[in-house]
Amino acid sequence: METFKKNWEIQKNWQLLFPVLGILALVYSSFKLADALLKEYHLLVKIGVTAVLFFALLKFILFLFKKLEDRWVVEYKWELIRIFIVFAITGTSSLFVGRPIIKLLGITKENLNITVYWILYIIIGLIFYQILLVTTGWLFGQFKFFWEFEKKMLRRFGLKRFLD
Repeated sequence: METFKKNWEIQKNWQLLFPVLGILALVYSSFKLADALLKEYHLLVKIGVTAVLFFALLKFILFLFKKLEDRWVVEYKWELIRIFIVFAITGTSSLFVGRPIIKLLGITKENLNITVYWILYIIIGLIFYQILLVTTGWLFGQFKFFWEFEKKMLRRFGLKRFLD
């Protein structure tokens, strides 16, 4: 355990919450993916595939951590896990927020061309994603990181004038 804490630069026990949450989310995601791919198979097969997916995804995520460690400026390595959790929560919740807004505005696949519907759906989802990203980042104690990330993203969208 001490080696794990040293590798992730964990000084206090409460900071172990983020690696634990990350591992639980990865197990859950691996199982949901295995379940979606193998709907008709027995539970034991799904659990075996879940284990394989878990280790493959874990290897991939650790590879991403290595690549992003120098690019993203954080004080401690464990904060990278917190940032990934924020991205995961924000991506999922922007869909849950976007759907009711689309329905509230009366935008449906039946009353619009399917291409126009999906373009509007993506635009509305992106708007809420931006708001939720900074808000969720603030809730997880990473406001500064996500505010800088947001400003960079808005500049790329050509919306620099809204930052001044």
